Amino acid sequence: MTKALRIIPVALLRLLLVAVVREAGYHTYDHSHHLETHYDFIVVGGGSAGCVMAARLAEVKEWKVLLLEAGGSPPPESYIPALNILLFQSDVDWNYHITPQKYSLKAYKNNAVPYPRGFAAGGSSTINSMIYVRGNRRDFDNWEAMGNPGWGYDEVLKYFKKSEDYRGTYTNETARYHGSGGPQVVEPKRWSTPVAKGFLKAGQQLGYDVIDPNGPEQIGFSLIDLTVRNGLRWSTADGYLKPAAETRPNLHVAFNAHVTKILFNEEKRAVGVSFQQGKKERRVMAQREVVLSAGTIASPQLLMLSGVGPANHLKYHNIPVVADLPGVGQNLQDHPAVAGLVWTVRRGASFSPLSLANPSNIHDFLHNTKGPLTSPTGTEANAWVMSAAGDPYWPDLQLALVSGTPALDYGLLSVQALGYKTEVFTDYYRPVMGLEGFSLIPLLSRPRSRGDITLHSSDPSQHPLINLNFFSHPDDVDDLVRGVKLALSVGDTPAMRLDHGAKFHKKVLKECSHEKPYTDKYWACSVRHLATTAFHPVGTCKMGPDSDPLAVVDHTLRLRGVGGVRVVDASIMPLIVTGNTNAATIMIAEKAADLVKQEWGVALPPL
Repeated sequence: MTKALRIIPVALLRLLLVAVVREAGYHTYDHSHHLETHYDFIVVGGGSAGCVMAARLAEVKEWKVLLLEAGGSPPPESYIPALNILLFQSDVDWNYHITPQKYSLKAYKNNAVPYPRGFAAGGSSTINSMIYVRGNRRDFDNWEAMGNPGWGYDEVLKYFKKSEDYRGTYTNETARYHGSGGPQVVEPKRWSTPVAKGFLKAGQQLGYDVIDPNGPEQIGFSLIDLTVRNGLRWSTADGYLKPAAETRPNLHVAFNAHVTKILFNEEKRAVGVSFQQGKKERRVMAQREVVLSAGTIASPQLLMLSGVGPANHLKYHNIPVVADLPGVGQNLQDHPAVAGLVWTVRRGASFSPLSLANPSNIHDFLHNTKGPLTSPTGTEANAWVMSAAGDPYWPDLQLALVSGTPALDYGLLSVQALGYKTEVFTDYYRPVMGLEGFSLIPLLSRPRSRGDITLHSSDPSQHPLINLNFFSHPDDVDDLVRGVKLALSVGDTPAMRLDHGAKFHKKVLKECSHEKPYTDKYWACSVRHLATTAFHPVGTCKMGPDSDPLAVVDHTLRLRGVGGVRVVDASIMPLIVTGNTNAATIMIAEKAADLVKQEWGVALPPL
């Protein structure tokens, strides 16, 4: 549990957890004590992708499949959407931190921030904000154009639909883009603040339509869809792994099993893995493939620990080189997001943490799974606007509406969980401490800057070095200044200003007071100080053709330079998607499972 959990009354929390456990029907399915020595496939990592891979591969009854997950089962509190923020820096978070940044994060302690990733079955789909956005169709067409056949939009749409059980309004138009009956339940947000509805109206006043961001085009404003089922979180552990583990005897799952090395034979083919479980070092062998689904941070780390990566870097850490792959750990991308643009509103227009303790809201959640407890704390709505250059329907900016401000709780969570410097936070947010309001957060959809993942040491228990390298390309700052201006125009619409009394917090950031307030130079300075991460890391095991020197896997996700390894998670994205990354990660795994089956001679049903 996080320290912040103490702000929730203990009696209330216990009541909610009892109800959720009953509704979720969750129990563990850990086979650690009777593992076999050999499996056909070993899946490393039970996160958003790994749960999908394990479940889909186990559909072939003749295959023995093992899933190794470093964490444990999802905690009961993870099922309550409104408690999502309490999972950060908890015992189901890897508790990563990024390295001090040179060009960004100047308002944060050590120019760095915590970097939460899920440490439990379901991975980050167990601790995230549950927002379901696939990306823009041009993202995937571009992947294909970069030398990755089979990854264009028309092809991947089939796998988005295969995975999905969409529970919004279903029409003939909806059926073209959404799936029904898949393992991943997706529901429209059940509860929204008045200001979220005002945000949609503001978009219309600026000439934008209210859209389905997972429909034919992405330009417009929308409330969020969520990976929830009947108002409770629905991770890939729930949708894929749990039902497969309970019904397929050929699937084994081991929790608290931290894989420390992929084992290669003299022919450079993967033959198994070593993993730490408790105080024991164990081995298990793979007769067909090792599927690496440890995520954008841990997948490149494990490859390097196993001798696959940039040769000079491996030699520096005294790791014997199995294959020199310079791209391992490179090409790290994330969406920079500008914090600090906040407005106050009339009481009742936005979110109040006290609403979670309101007896009527508790009753509504327990008996009807409705009300604010069904809604994640954070983003309520999104907008994507036409690009300033290139294809106007491939947006380079996303705007997120958060129904609250970092100062709403007087910094109780913001200073600890988000990493602000106390003195910067206190000076900048003092005038709006505890006041009801909202934030408009511009995100850069396709940043030009690239970071990297490198080893801290050859010790698998040490976290790798995570360098986002935000704003190493200066054009990213210029694009986000445009995003700031977009946010200001939305906040100044009648829908926000008149209907909800929105008033912009005009406090000048002291660290940028040397620039004339509200000029482009001032906003550029503010961006370098206040912008942070959207927690969307991708790209560190890049998919690409032989001609790409940084390509780590080919278009079938087979690892280059060795045999018997496939990488299947967000790390294979050559370019980050235009939106939250979880939906695309699930799609990648759905498609990868078919690629594996096809390669091993399994007939595939038509999609």
